[in-house]
Amino acid sequence: MDLRIGGFRYDTTEALFDGSVTVQGARSTTMSTAATLPEIFERVVADEVDASEFGLTFLLRALDQGVPLVAVPAFPVRAFRHSAVFVNTGSGIAGPADLVGKTIGEFGVYGQDPGVWMKGILADEYGFRPESNRWVIGGLEHPAPPFTFTSHPHPDNLDITATPAGKTLSAMLDSGEIDALFTANVPQPFLDGSPHIGRLFPDYEPLERDYYRRTGYFPIMHTVVVRRELLEHNPGLARALYTAFLEAKQAGAQRYRRFRHLYQTPLMVPWLNPLLEANDRLVGEDWWPYGVSANWKALDTFLGYHYEQGLSARRWTVEEIIAPDLLDT
Repeated sequence: MDLRIGGFRYDTTEALFDGSVTVQGARSTTMSTAATLPEIFERVVADEVDASEFGLTFLLRALDQGVPLVAVPAFPVRAFRHSAVFVNTGSGIAGPADLVGKTIGEFGVYGQDPGVWMKGILADEYGFRPESNRWVIGGLEHPAPPFTFTSHPHPDNLDITATPAGKTLSAMLDSGEIDALFTANVPQPFLDGSPHIGRLFPDYEPLERDYYRRTGYFPIMHTVVVRRELLEHNPGLARALYTAFLEAKQAGAQRYRRFRHLYQTPLMVPWLNPLLEANDRLVGEDWWPYGVSANWKALDTFLGYHYEQGLSARRWTVEEIIAPDLLDT
């Protein structure tokens, strides 16, 4: 069969894009990308790709709508998210307790992947309650309405509105029209040095490392999905996709390990070797694990957060969302 696979070009997927890793049993593999991740996700919903990177929250929303998708336990995007909450410096927010009663923005949907993780972590560790806030959903750097390709479930007691016409979340945060922003991407005004935007946790790396040390969770944002009927007609495809994504990820990790002999000079990042050594000591040799067993607790935690935050119609289980013949990974 000929496969169309959607996704971004990351270290974890580069080998699939350059053809050095292929999907066993496929006659050909076409890697399809786009300017933004929402465009890739929209292709999944429209059935324009056979398999694709897909955000966990969008998978669960699709499953609630009866879309016959199933996950392959490869996770091309994951990120620690204490760094993903930005605040207006004039909002009076000096710590998590100060979020109460504030207006918070989110890109595209209420409950994007980093938002689910951070709401859950803030609730567990600081008593955060989303219903105490006002929420504004829209475009980050370009005016845009909430995503139209996905559903928008949320508890009835939440105050959620769309950004005003012509407004962006980054500009609204910079001007103080919103007090905080839960975001997957760093707001451009912050990168430009705006004095009006800071992080909720300015010294976030020690907090994120401590979070990993205590929980073992490296938060997962995206998985790989495929339609169930495609797997039914192509036995072995789920395993072949998993193996290909795993080999691509391992090829990316191996580049960093090989470059250690060269003091990472092929990469334009100073002091990268000491960072990799510190990560090895904390995380182990497999910084970016794939498979169910290494990620079951993190996945189950996300599924729990998603349900507790009123984003799922029911509490999904890991066994329900993963392709059955890959539960042994």
